[in-house]
Amino acid sequence: MKKLLIALVAVFISQFSFANDADWGKTGHRTTGEIAQVHLSRKAQKAIDKLLDGHSLAFVANHGDDIKSDPAYRKYSPWHYVNIDPEEEAYDPAKASEDGDVVLGIRKCVEVLKDKNSSREDKQFHLKMLVHFVGDLHQPFHVGHAADLGGNRVDVKWFGKKTNIHSVWDSKMIDSYQMSYTELAENRDELSKYQVKAVQEGDLLDWVDESRHLAEKLYKSVEEDNDLGYKYMYEWFPTVRQQLQRGGIRLAKVLNDIYN
Repeated sequence: MKKLLIALVAVFISQFSFANDADWGKTGHRTTGEIAQVHLSRKAQKAIDKLLDGHSLAFVANHGDDIKSDPAYRKYSPWHYVNIDPEEEAYDPAKASEDGDVVLGIRKCVEVLKDKNSSREDKQFHLKMLVHFVGDLHQPFHVGHAADLGGNRVDVKWFGKKTNIHSVWDSKMIDSYQMSYTELAENRDELSKYQVKAVQEGDLLDWVDESRHLAEKLYKSVEEDNDLGYKYMYEWFPTVRQQLQRGGIRLAKVLNDIYN
């Protein structure tokens, strides 16, 4: 009986953690970091290179996920997403979770990196987390509904296998495309300086609102138990690539603003 109870608790914890914390897979986060690297100013590049001991943004992009299993970092779990219900017009700070969300996470990282009194260790940690959180923000189901845990409870099939729509956007489309993060970054859309500037316009809440509207559109793109595959991939993978690129371009803007 005791062994059964332990097993059930372990399953519950595993499902709860997955439902709340899943985000772009490793390839997606590294792609965003690699794209950001291209758009850094020389000054920002030099400062980041020194802080990360020569490692790239892609190298540290998954740190936010890598530390999830450590109870010491459990408080950061809610910082990977924000829930906005469909009836709400926009993100309302007054309704933000007491445990924080991706908006608070990004703002806290920026605050620590700008603070001259922050230790080198704190700056390293929060830089790694910033790279991850900006990536998370551009996975649209990270700005999804609380009722279905950002699409984790919207059950679908991917090429006949059971999954959920959040997971399809996290990694299944990217994995099915079978490109490495460097290949995805190298094959990003060619944008002019004016187009890059347009992507970087607005502030954090504008970007949250953009992801939220995309999420609402995606909720309507599927029904429970849909069997998704090539058709869905053809229709929506360009949007995945777009979001990875936007995340990288905007991450670079945030970093350039910090270090310039």
